Amino acid sequence: MTARAAGDDLERGREAYGGSAWAAAYESLSRADEVEPLAAEDLELLAISVYMLGREDEWIRVMERAYHRLAGDGEPRRAARCAFWVGMHLVLRGQMGPGTGWLGRAQRLLEREDECVEQGYMLMPVAFQHQAEGDIDGALATAAAAAEIGERFGDRDLFALAVHSQGEICVSGGRVREGLALLDEAMVAVTEGELSPVVTGIVYCGVIHACESVYELRRAKEWTAALTRWCERQEDLIAFAGRCLVHRAQILQLQGAWPDALAEAERANRRFEKSMNPAAVARASYLRGEVHRLRGEFAEAEAAYRETSRRGTEPQPGLALLRLAQGNVDAAAAAIRRVVGETTDRLRRGGLLPAYVEILLAAADLDEARSACAELEEAAAECDSDMLRAMLAHAQGAIELAAGDAGGALVSLRTAAQAWQELEAPYEAARARVLVGQACQALGDEEAFTLELAAARSVFEELGAVPHVASVDSLTGSAATDHGLTARELEVLRLIAVGKSNREIATELVISEHTVARHVQNIFRKLDVPSRTAAGAFAFEHDLV
Repeated sequence: MTARAAGDDLERGREAYGGSAWAAAYESLSRADEVEPLAAEDLELLAISVYMLGREDEWIRVMERAYHRLAGDGEPRRAARCAFWVGMHLVLRGQMGPGTGWLGRAQRLLEREDECVEQGYMLMPVAFQHQAEGDIDGALATAAAAAEIGERFGDRDLFALAVHSQGEICVSGGRVREGLALLDEAMVAVTEGELSPVVTGIVYCGVIHACESVYELRRAKEWTAALTRWCERQEDLIAFAGRCLVHRAQILQLQGAWPDALAEAERANRRFEKSMNPAAVARASYLRGEVHRLRGEFAEAEAAYRETSRRGTEPQPGLALLRLAQGNVDAAAAAIRRVVGETTDRLRRGGLLPAYVEILLAAADLDEARSACAELEEAAAECDSDMLRAMLAHAQGAIELAAGDAGGALVSLRTAAQAWQELEAPYEAARARVLVGQACQALGDEEAFTLELAAARSVFEELGAVPHVASVDSLTGSAATDHGLTARELEVLRLIAVGKSNREIATELVISEHTVARHVQNIFRKLDVPSRTAAGAFAFEHDLV
């Protein structure tokens, strides 16, 4: 390649970088680098492009080259910044020795420098060290000092990283409201669009994760939507896209869009496999297991939970709830007791407690369920979360109902159902309505019982929550129809048999095409037929039309 061609590649690479076309930037800059080693500023562009493509090991190698070039060119501050990023990344990957060594290099380069913004960056690992040692006040003060330096020097990246870290430290230290306010401030800096690509992704994902950890659903939904838009503008993005898909899958699952949640989790799994991130693959696998469990696809759920475990992540409380759904109460109780007993992080425990209560009630251990509910109440008070309050009201109502206090249960359960409805969580709202109906029945109101269970059943059927449809039918005495089909599935089968399309069936039954498609798949599975034609033939042969 001629020097002129290399120059053209360099310009194309810079232009592609400016347009967030990471693959094109990487290819052009790499070709130019093969002819003549890139200058330090272009090596930095190449490094960021590599990072955004999810090639972390290669990114470290390019950053090391940039460090040596800058140090050799007598630019200690910029070299220190490169060393900082390499060191922090290695530390976060658990490679403490090399990571600490690179941070030491960065610090040594700055020892003879006047006050500069890079010294603010070097405060970040100090803040994290304070946090790891349990010194929350020291960690917050150090991160605040870094934010002040970033603001004074006009370095938006440092300011956003430091404020975001302050928020995370506050949240993890129990100062939730203060932490959420700081996280919101960091996100304002992100959404203004003036941060570097890597810092943008770091802050996006960090803020969403912090919101999820304290069950701040509304913020998580808002920032996940923003992260999704950012990722979608970068067609070949790998680095943060998988985490974005996992966040989206979690929101979609809660909102009842289970097929979409499953698709996003599977896409996330493929992205994480490319970036060789086993912990993230485990998280995506767990989400797949949850959706399969809720839909009654127990074999698929079991496989997904086993994959989660194989990747080194605890598949709980999902696996315990699967055992409960399979009727193995003893195994479910043993599993949930074990995982709650060994979990010390209070926020993680908060996520286990609703399942703990449900399983212990099934095991007829009312006292232990009450104890778990009391702990859940403390977590709800600490986090000031609508989602945790909904979980708490549901758990309290279930315990009151089991204890024979139907009147008290009704108050708690109606609160839970309303809260879940406001959070746009139809599955959870329907579960609460089932218990509302049972409380009404215990108080002698059979008509309210019938209405509540009919409403809940309709939601379960729309979602494809097959086990819950069957559970409601058992409570109301409505058995499944011929050959294991529900009443709705039988309606769909009859329309298939007379040649109706999914769209025509949806119009006639006033349901969505998506719901029709799910019913069709259920029919195929239950009747063990491969096609619509075979299903129609089955219907005629067995006088179902």
